Amino acid sequence: MSFSQEVKAELLKHTDTARHCLISSLCAIVNLCGFYEDTDSCVVIASENQSVVELAAELVEKLFGSKPYLTSFENKPAIVLLEADADNVLSSCRLSDREDRAEQPIDPLVVASDCCKRAYLRTAFICCGSVTDPEKTYHLEFVNNDYYHALGLKELVAYFGIEAKIIERKNHYVLYLKEGEQIVDMLNLITAHKALMEYENKRILKEVRNNVNRIVNCETANLNKVVSASVKQREAIEYIKEKVGFSHLSPQLEEVARARLENPDMSLKELGALLNPPVGKSGVNHRLKKICEIAEQLKGEN
Repeated sequence: MSFSQEVKAELLKHTDTARHCLISSLCAIVNLCGFYEDTDSCVVIASENQSVVELAAELVEKLFGSKPYLTSFENKPAIVLLEADADNVLSSCRLSDREDRAEQPIDPLVVASDCCKRAYLRTAFICCGSVTDPEKTYHLEFVNNDYYHALGLKELVAYFGIEAKIIERKNHYVLYLKEGEQIVDMLNLITAHKALMEYENKRILKEVRNNVNRIVNCETANLNKVVSASVKQREAIEYIKEKVGFSHLSPQLEEVARARLENPDMSLKELGALLNPPVGKSGVNHRLKKICEIAEQLKGEN
């Protein structure tokens, strides 16, 4: 089972008792998976996810007392709501006789309270949402067929302080989040608390691994830099020793040159501690740079 499926399975176990929240949930399903057949005066709710259709049937039964039978529509699980049931659904969801329905599919009265907003978003995620396993990447999205519904979802999410974005992808409008903190907030908002804990645990482990890798990479880069500098310094010292001897160097430069040859793996700080009197890191670095300059001058003369 994918992480998205785990989240949806948890959300399907959530039970609302307030009638207004049940209506909000049913409205989300109708907006995302339903359509009205004018010729037959019926509402069809169809989804590739049978759990969505079963949830719709359960909501209709709780709200209106009738139990829709499961069927299929275009090879997808479906329920067909006829006459009174269709009228009840459209009326309760405030989807009938509304001039602004096309540009405002989510009626403000259906999501008037915070609990109804949460119920709508929770059910919308069950219908069209997905979230990537945080071990791979951070991404949560709602895929909409209608731009205005995506916009309505964006406004609902923004109400709770979460800023989502909309992109168009293959004739669909995708509302998405790509930051770990935002996704955690969204999972909390739609009451996927078990999934939230799993998500946080995976996210923390991932960030710890990333931090460790960054530290290791940084240490490796610094070590490579030290080794490269040491090789360059020893080559310069050996060249001077071979061409003109250490007598060409001042006592201070000769001391640090011999220390470097005898201790090729030491850091500048460690080398400085060997000198008499001890010299700081910057002082050792200055002397070694001077030795390298002398070697370059000798090479230029030859």
